[in-house]
Amino acid sequence: MSHFKAPPKKNLGQHFLADRSYIDRIVMAVNPKPGDRLVEIGPGQGAITFPLLRKHGELTVIEFDRDLITPLMEASEGVGRLTIIHKDVLQVDFSKLAGDEGPLRLVGNLPYNISSPILFHALEHAGAVSDMHFMLQKEVVDRMAADPGSKVYGRLSVMLQAYCTVTSLFDVPPGAFRPPPKVDSAVVRLVPKPAAEIGIADPALFERVVRDAFGQRRKTLRNALSQVCTGADIEAAGLRPDARAEQLAVADFVRLAQFLGSLPPGDRPA
Repeated sequence: MSHFKAPPKKNLGQHFLADRSYIDRIVMAVNPKPGDRLVEIGPGQGAITFPLLRKHGELTVIEFDRDLITPLMEASEGVGRLTIIHKDVLQVDFSKLAGDEGPLRLVGNLPYNISSPILFHALEHAGAVSDMHFMLQKEVVDRMAADPGSKVYGRLSVMLQAYCTVTSLFDVPPGAFRPPPKVDSAVVRLVPKPAAEIGIADPALFERVVRDAFGQRRKTLRNALSQVCTGADIEAAGLRPDARAEQLAVADFVRLAQFLGSLPPGDRPA
């Protein structure tokens, strides 16, 4: 094992994966191929880093904790070519990182306290990413992959599924980490859809429709979206104004946003 011991930092939400069988399953799920550009977010002590590096030969990692930089570099000697970006992942421009060399494959055991912002940040650069394999709190993965009508289907489900194919792969128990978190974890795969398949002309309007629709779950669409459109607009888009957000499929939200975006400027949401 090439990874090293460093005390986890509570303020950074660090829980280091230590169970070899789950590490192997993650590496198998990623299944790197020659020429792939792998980027790991938050390598920590290198539990996933070094098995990936051994298998693939090169890897770029983004690590915010300066105390982990030197140990990671030292442990990588003789294993493969490790490039370390010492930065907050939310400040990393994935499109720039991908450059002209082809899309990135993102991997990471994401810090649970900022997992949603990281997901949305990756989405902003979806054109530069071919797929993502993340370990997150199981509850978050359940929400990401939820179907309409499910209790946990909401804004996160719709926003991610509009832009990506989301697949929950397997659960990881607390005992697989050091220190054990208080919650179960799960590994999820996200594959960005081609732009033509997404069909969202105005991402900001789409996001607003989704956010308002789920803002007060018990409200009907007519009431929840009163700042964005009228009941007549909802009907004209082929939806029922008395439906609730959790009853709508992702394609319904896309259709509504596209309809609102096509209205004459004076009738569009401000």
